[in-house]
Amino acid sequence: MATTRAAPQSPPGTDGGTEDRRDPRRTAEEGRHLNSPLFLTMLLLTLVLLQSPIRRALSAPVMQSWTTVFVAVIVQALPFLVLGVLLSAAIAVFVPPSFFARALPGRPALAVPVASAAGAVLPGCECASVPVAGALVRRGVTPAAALAFLLSAPAINPIVLTATAVAFAGNPEMVLARLVASLLVACTMGWLWLRLGRTDWLKPPSHPSHEGQTRGEAFWGSVRHDVMHAGGFLVIGAMAAATLKAVAPESWLRAAAGNPVLSVLALAVLAVVLSICSEADAFVAASLSQFSLTARLTFLVVGPMIDLKLFAMQAGTFGRAFALRFAPATFALAVAVSVLTGWVIL
Repeated sequence: MATTRAAPQSPPGTDGGTEDRRDPRRTAEEGRHLNSPLFLTMLLLTLVLLQSPIRRALSAPVMQSWTTVFVAVIVQALPFLVLGVLLSAAIAVFVPPSFFARALPGRPALAVPVASAAGAVLPGCECASVPVAGALVRRGVTPAAALAFLLSAPAINPIVLTATAVAFAGNPEMVLARLVASLLVACTMGWLWLRLGRTDWLKPPSHPSHEGQTRGEAFWGSVRHDVMHAGGFLVIGAMAAATLKAVAPESWLRAAAGNPVLSVLALAVLAVVLSICSEADAFVAASLSQFSLTARLTFLVVGPMIDLKLFAMQAGTFGRAFALRFAPATFALAVAVSVLTGWVIL
């Protein structure tokens, strides 16, 4: 009886008639890896060839102003961003979820003012408050309370109030006005979120899993994640602030200072554009002596709650749908409350 011998199979990818069974996703990934060094080489060669035009462009006054503002925003904000990241990692790794259930009232309506008042004991600016608020939401804190803390902490912490007292030594009532106005805005925004906010507007803050890691490994893994995530949006916001600051005519401020309504709106917009860290904004506001105290109070209340870099960081942490709704509402409420508080106290 004749035996039939099986024909030898050709390895995948050869001319033996067998189709190439390689994963197309792996092939595409290999192509990207092969092209990345080539792209980097081409970019470096382009920069070398165009170094003279680039040097001339950077030496222009507009570009020098842009670079100064960009570097200033980053240098001011980065230490406090790192502080916020460290606090966020500590909350995520070392603080048990049951702590927040005990620390905050069970009713969300009461948790909002308690969280707002808690901002008075935590030094840090708006860059620090965003990752901390994200960690609170991940730990099960009601978003309304976490958002109230996000707004209040940069404006009423001891460092900021002390800087305000030093900057406005001749007007000590400015410290009280800033404290009252900021607390009112934070509490009101928290209550508004309880009333009108929807869960699909707030993207749960992402965070890497810490299963199978020691506490030290989980802590530094959380730090690396938040630095890369929040830091990228900080750079985007700083670039936008520098661009607007470099092209906006300074004469607009002088023209607006003489009108009570325009002066308030001008300093509110200026606070958003400049994106100054809350630990330094009191000295900038004090230098704007051509404006009224109420207008300068608006600058101090709006800036720590919504500016360009903070908007970018909020969008990156909680989602763009959240930021597009939360930021305009915060801006409008902060302006209205600042005017009302200034009229009563100042």
